[in-house]
Amino acid sequence: MVYADADDLAVIKDAAAREDVSEAELVRAAIHPAAQRLRRRTEPLRLRRFAGGDPALAERVDDYLADDFANTPIT
Repeated sequence: MVYADADDLAVIKDAAAREDVSEAELVRAAIHPAAQRLRRRTEPLRLRRFAGGDPALAERVDDYLADDFANTPIT
């Protein structure tokens, strides 16, 4: 069993009613990312590789980002 602060439970109860989901669903949604962060990995994390086809992409990434930010309107 898990115990929580009464004020926190009231916030969860209000949010569940507002979102039309169960309180348990909100609690599970909050617990999952915390458990993921705390889980000990038995194998190293494997990151997917990006095959861009441009061998010089890594060398020019700052230029690409600068161009993109310069052309993105501020909203």
